[in-house]
Amino acid sequence: MKNLINKYKASYSGLPKEAWWLAIVVFVNRSGMMVVFFMTLYLTRKLGFTVAQAGQVMTYWGIGSLFGSYLGGWLSDRWGTYKVQLYSLIWNGIGFMVLGQMSTLPSIAITIFIVAVIGEAFRPANITAFTEICPPKIRARGIVLNRLAANLGIAFGPAVGGFLARVNYSYIFWVDGITCLVAAVVVFGLLRNVKPIRMEHTEEQPVIQSPYRDGLFLMVMGLLLAVGVVFFQIFNIWPLYMHEVNGFLEDQIGLLLTINCLLLVVTEMPLIHWLEKHNPLRSIMAGILFLFSGFFLLPFGNSYSYVVMTVILWTVGEMLVFPLIATFIANRANDQNRGQYMGLFTLTFSLAFVLGPICGSTAYEQLGHRMMWLSTGGIGLIVWLGFYAVNKSLKGFKALPT
Repeated sequence: MKNLINKYKASYSGLPKEAWWLAIVVFVNRSGMMVVFFMTLYLTRKLGFTVAQAGQVMTYWGIGSLFGSYLGGWLSDRWGTYKVQLYSLIWNGIGFMVLGQMSTLPSIAITIFIVAVIGEAFRPANITAFTEICPPKIRARGIVLNRLAANLGIAFGPAVGGFLARVNYSYIFWVDGITCLVAAVVVFGLLRNVKPIRMEHTEEQPVIQSPYRDGLFLMVMGLLLAVGVVFFQIFNIWPLYMHEVNGFLEDQIGLLLTINCLLLVVTEMPLIHWLEKHNPLRSIMAGILFLFSGFFLLPFGNSYSYVVMTVILWTVGEMLVFPLIATFIANRANDQNRGQYMGLFTLTFSLAFVLGPICGSTAYEQLGHRMMWLSTGGIGLIVWLGFYAVNKSLKGFKALPT
């Protein structure tokens, strides 16, 4: 047992102190992520808008997120990640406070679009900062630390936001804004003098001036988009299926997501630490099999224990796929364009989040729930073959240099 504990501690060792400071920023920022979760309820219950009107407003948020993801990456290469994070957090905090004062549909739509652009610019700058201060051999664990801080913050924030919303909906805008400003203070106080680690590219990773000319990277982004559209059904069709088909109640569905969160918090860092010396593309390929099988197998059982098994499968896949893809992309970029690479990476996630509900609801209605989940097996096979082709094109190159 003692040896196991020591190995667990070792998985967190070696990370620079600046990475922990960045994690604090992420946690504080995501702890205040309340407005997005409760915006639809706020618009319909507090302001009296229809569900359709609330959906239109959230569409503006999704579009703003796409612009923000691109802008944040582009500016990171020109201004540096410190300035982008600082200014994004300051103006995002002010934007949330202003958003809480809006009452008409046009003013809310315009404001939420601007807030989304400014707020989402933080994400590519932040993850780029992690890749800049973590040497390549531990870069994957730096990205896992980012995910861990974000997941803990998101788990904490909505719970507090739900309590605040019951008292007064306006509080969630003020608290969200204040947490952004607090995170900005942490950035200013701890990170303004941090210098990024500059790395030379190896012969196996030729310097590419623009991600738009990197065919292999664009192929990976296309594959990631397909993964994201399926994965984000967790927030769309998956809970609906759990309730309508399996008959689970809201608390039972929530517990399944809690299991996912606990597995991520407890096991993701040791798992990635163990895989640091392995070819990340092969690990990603294994993760694709785990992730898609967790959805493909859903129609074959409906007991609670069976569904827990599927949650464990796609959670393992999530741990293998997302941080290692981010690391692969960060290592493929160079010091002058890494922000653009990470910006397109986060933009792909935002696009998948926008397309996920459209694709999922259409498939659910047109194909039926059984065929919808079975079709994810075919998508998973195509994605796996895509990553197999990427791995073959690099001749098995280990894209995590030591």
